[in-house]
Amino acid sequence: MNNKTLRDRLYKVIFKSDTPAGKGFDVLLIICILLSVAVVMLDSVQYYNNKYGDILYAMEWVFTLLFTLEYFLRIYCINRPLIYMRSFFGIIDLLSIIPTYLSILLPASRYLSIIRILRVLRIFRVLKLIFYIGEANLLIDALVSSRRKIIVFLFFIFTLATIIGSVMYIVEGEANGFTSIPRSVYWAIVTITTVGYGDISPQTALGQFLASFAMVIGYATIAVPTGIISAEYSTMKQKFNNTVCPDCGDEDHEDDAKFCRTCGATLG
Repeated sequence: MNNKTLRDRLYKVIFKSDTPAGKGFDVLLIICILLSVAVVMLDSVQYYNNKYGDILYAMEWVFTLLFTLEYFLRIYCINRPLIYMRSFFGIIDLLSIIPTYLSILLPASRYLSIIRILRVLRIFRVLKLIFYIGEANLLIDALVSSRRKIIVFLFFIFTLATIIGSVMYIVEGEANGFTSIPRSVYWAIVTITTVGYGDISPQTALGQFLASFAMVIGYATIAVPTGIISAEYSTMKQKFNNTVCPDCGDEDHEDDAKFCRTCGATLG
């Protein structure tokens, strides 16, 4: 078997979910991902860590080695591996295996392996729901397109929180828990975002009036960004199909696309 044939077979198994072998591979991969996440979660529970710590640690390494092999096979069987490596799933695939290796130097970092739960998004491809990923990409594009407006709005909110916090520091003072301007600004941010921890609260009438004003302003922190993103999203509506690019592995294309939107390769 020559390298070309081997790469083609691996590509059909790893990237093609519309074949029995490809669907079986994806289902097995998802099961392994869920099991590995369960291992990480159980390892964080003191009781299971004390009783089965060595077993859980060994299992984590087994899963990591399997995912490492899978990651390099994905790079091997496509024509443009750098595009895959820079893609969303390529970055997630890499980040899902790094923490275990990093744990050799920083033991606690192995719990960051929980990020591999994001890899379960591949289930959309297995269940022929790839258009959901397309919709997710549209939402991300809408966020990117509206980033300047959102940054300006967030800067305005932070400025307002700083002013309100500073005034509250003057009005309430240390006696009521507002011991410094930074702590008062923290209170203002918690109030404006409607989180309301309750660890600090105004006691004077003027302070309570300012708190009420901050609470009303808080609704804008949800309404305004939502409106900005919704407006961008409504102008970017498109349809997607589940054709996988043979060169870079990208799966999100418009339903009438003949060429890959990422690398320009002809779609089969």
